[in-house]
Amino acid sequence: MNWDQVEGKWKQMKGSVKKQWGKLTDDDLEYIAGSKDQFVGRLQERYGITKEAAQRQADEWLRAQAEAGESRTTTTTTTTRRSGGGA
Repeated sequence: MNWDQVEGKWKQMKGSVKKQWGKLTDDDLEYIAGSKDQFVGRLQERYGITKEAAQRQADEWLRAQAEAGESRTTTTTTTTRRSGGGA
């Protein structure tokens, strides 16, 4: 997953962002709208951290989302294959 995909799925991902960074308000999430630059800026602002630290946190979060997505896809695919019946 990359930030272009985050922008496209922002509405679905806002809950995960809010869970990870509770100081971000609904207005912040609307403002960010999936933009990495806006996201990093708001993390800096709300948490009083450096730009580098905010970028690192954002990248780690994105990596975790991608891994979780892969895990869900594998589980769904495996379940689908098993439920297919067969001889």
